[in-house]
Amino acid sequence: MAQGAVLRFERVAHAAAARAGALIRSRYRDRQDITFKGEVDLVTAVDREAERLIVDMITAAFPEHGIHAEESPSRSSRDGHRWYIDPLDGTTNFAHGYPHFAVSIALARDDELLLGLVYDPVREELFTALRGSGARLNGAPIELSSVDQLDRALLGTGFPYDQRQHAD
Repeated sequence: MAQGAVLRFERVAHAAAARAGALIRSRYRDRQDITFKGEVDLVTAVDREAERLIVDMITAAFPEHGIHAEESPSRSSRDGHRWYIDPLDGTTNFAHGYPHFAVSIALARDDELLLGLVYDPVREELFTALRGSGARLNGAPIELSSVDQLDRALLGTGFPYDQRQHAD
């Protein structure tokens, strides 16, 4: 795939994430109407509104692309491209006023990941990774640690939380 096409995909994803992030940030301190889509998975109106913004922008730019979004039905691809969207990754944190959440968008073509983007609207940090181009934070390359021993390295993780499985 031509790098120019991937850069165009990234520009649209970046614009969509920024717009959704602005919406999320503007509503962050508001009282949230929470509903549940499962026993422990909650969703807010902001999730749905942010997703609609992202899906509309991507669909307008790339009508032939498929979309798999967290809060709405999937749409099939006509050319092998498929977007994966979590408009408010960390809804539980958002709903409880804890400032650790993000907009997450990725694009694959025929099961090969082309780009990934995570935007933190509170810190205004945009993490991007493009196939063959490395990862960046707000446009600057992300450097790997020079630590060469695992026991001296820092490892950050994030695991889904299900209070039924992790009772105190």
